[in-house]
Amino acid sequence: MSADVLARRGALRGATALRGGGTWRPTPYIVFGGLFWLVMTLAHWRVPLCCDAGQHAAVVERLRAHLLHPLHPMADLPGAGSPYYSPYAVAQGAFARLTGLGGWAVVRLSGPLNLLVLLTGIGRFTRTLSARPWAPVLCLLAMVLLWGTERAWWSGYLGLMSMTGNLGYPSAFAIGLTFWAWARTGTLAAGGTRGPVRFLGPSGLGSGWGYAGLGVLYGLILLVHPITAVAAALGAVAFVAGVQRGWRPAVAGRWLLTCAAALLVASAWPYFDVFALTGDRSVDALHERLYAGMPGHFWLAPTGLPALWLRARGARRAGGRGWRDPLVLLFALDCAVVAGGWVSGHFTYGRILGLTLVPLQFALGVELAAPRPWRRGRRLLAVVAACAALTGFLTVQAGAVVPRALDPVGFDQPPHWPTYDWAARHIEPGEAVITDGYYAVHLIAGYGPDLAAPAWPDPALDEGERRRRVAAVRAYLDPASTRAERAAVARRYHVRWLLLTRWRRVPEEATVVAWSRETGEVLARIGPGPAPERRPRGAGGRSGGG
Repeated sequence: MSADVLARRGALRGATALRGGGTWRPTPYIVFGGLFWLVMTLAHWRVPLCCDAGQHAAVVERLRAHLLHPLHPMADLPGAGSPYYSPYAVAQGAFARLTGLGGWAVVRLSGPLNLLVLLTGIGRFTRTLSARPWAPVLCLLAMVLLWGTERAWWSGYLGLMSMTGNLGYPSAFAIGLTFWAWARTGTLAAGGTRGPVRFLGPSGLGSGWGYAGLGVLYGLILLVHPITAVAAALGAVAFVAGVQRGWRPAVAGRWLLTCAAALLVASAWPYFDVFALTGDRSVDALHERLYAGMPGHFWLAPTGLPALWLRARGARRAGGRGWRDPLVLLFALDCAVVAGGWVSGHFTYGRILGLTLVPLQFALGVELAAPRPWRRGRRLLAVVAACAALTGFLTVQAGAVVPRALDPVGFDQPPHWPTYDWAARHIEPGEAVITDGYYAVHLIAGYGPDLAAPAWPDPALDEGERRRRVAAVRAYLDPASTRAERAAVARRYHVRWLLLTRWRRVPEEATVVAWSRETGEVLARIGPGPAPERRPRGAGGRSGGG
C-alpha cells in the first residue's frame, strides 16, 4: 500500500473530526457500483443459462438429493473425489434443500450474490492502491471493457458479455474473494511496517488471528475454484514482496501462519482432496484454445501498459513503488505462469488469463483517476483508453446490456440456448439418458437425470472409463448398430431414455414420449417393460446415503 494512500486516509479522518462528523455522502463507486449491480443482475437473468451452467446445476441437484454423500454430478456413479463439491456448491445444495428450489434456480440466484462479492472486493482492493475517489469506478470499467474484439466466453473471464452467463459460477465467487484477499494482504503487509510486531496478540486484523483469518480465506478460494487460487496466490506473493518491510522473525512467522491456515483448511475438506489435482492433465486439451484465441480476446488490454510502466518506474504521481510495485510484480508472475502453461503443455494454467489482465486494467484506472490538471501524456492516454473501451463495447460487450428489442444497431447477443423442461418433466432424477445433441449433453443433467457418458472429465470418474462410455454411446447411435447391440449398451449403463436431435432416427425399440417445438428434438423411452420405481424429484431417492 502506497504512503500517499495512508496519508490521505489520515487526513480524511482528521478532517471529519474537525467537522464534528459531517453528513455522509455516497462515494462515486457506491452510486456507480449499485447501478452496475442492478443492470448486470437484470442482464444475467434475462439470458437463458447455457454452457457450463448445466454442470453446476447438476452439482446442486446431486447435493440437494444427498448433501453429505452426493453421487457423481452427471453419472450414476460415486461422487467421492469430485472437485465440483466445493464449500460453495455445498452451501448451494443446503440452500436448495431448505427452499425446495432446483439446481437451475439456485445457479441463477447465485449470480447477484456473486456480483455483490465481486463489486465489494474490487472496491476494497482498489482502495489499497489509491485513495482517489473515482479510481474504483474506472478500474471496474476497464475490467469489463478492455478485453478484445472477439467474444471470450470462459469461466473466470469478466467482460460484460461473459458476465451475463458466468456470474452464477463458482469462479465468479472465487474471484470476488480473491480481490478481498488481495486487499487484506496489502493492508496487513503495510501495517507490518509500523509499531511493535506481536506474533499473537489481541484479536483484530493486525494480530496473528488476522493473518490466520486471511489464510482461511485463501484456503476457501483454493477449494471453491482451484485454478483461481493459483492467481490468488500469485497476488499474495506480489503484495507481500512489494509492500512488506521489516522482515523480523515475528513478521515472517505471521505470514507462515497464513500459509499454514490455508493449507489446513484445504486439506480438511472432506468431499475431495484438492492437492490430488496437482498435475492433473485431463482437461488440458480443452484449454489449448485459450492460447490460440489470445490476440482476438485480449488485444485491447495492453492499453494499460503505459500506466503499469509508470508504476514500474516508481513515478509517485502513478502511485508506483518501482519494480516492487504489487501490480508490476503480479503482472510479471501471471505472465510467467501463463507462459509456463504453454511451454509445458499444461494449458489449464491459461485459465488465469482473465486475472492476468487485472494489473493492466487497474493500473490504468488508478492513473486516469488522478486529479486535474493533467499533463499531455495522461491526456493522450485517456483518449486512447476511451477509444479502446468504446471499441470493446461496440464490437463485443454492448449486447450484454442492450436487449435485442432496444438494439438499433444489431449488437452480438449472448448465447441463447434452449431449455429442456419439456423433457425433464418425464424423466425421474437418476435415470440415465443417451443424447446426441450438443445442447442436451451439456444441460439435461442440470434437471436431475444422469448421462450414460458424462460430457466433462472429472477426477471422480476415471478418464478411461468416461471414454469407454463415450465410445459405447457412439456405438449405440451408429445407424448400423443392431437392436441387440443397442440393448447391451442400455443394460450396461441402465439407460431408460433417448434425447435425440431431429436428424437422428429413433430406434425401433424406443417409444416417443415428447418433442420440442423449439429444436425438433424428441424424447423416447427405451423398452416396453415397466419403469423403475419413481422417486419424488430431489427427495433423495438415489443410492449413496446422505
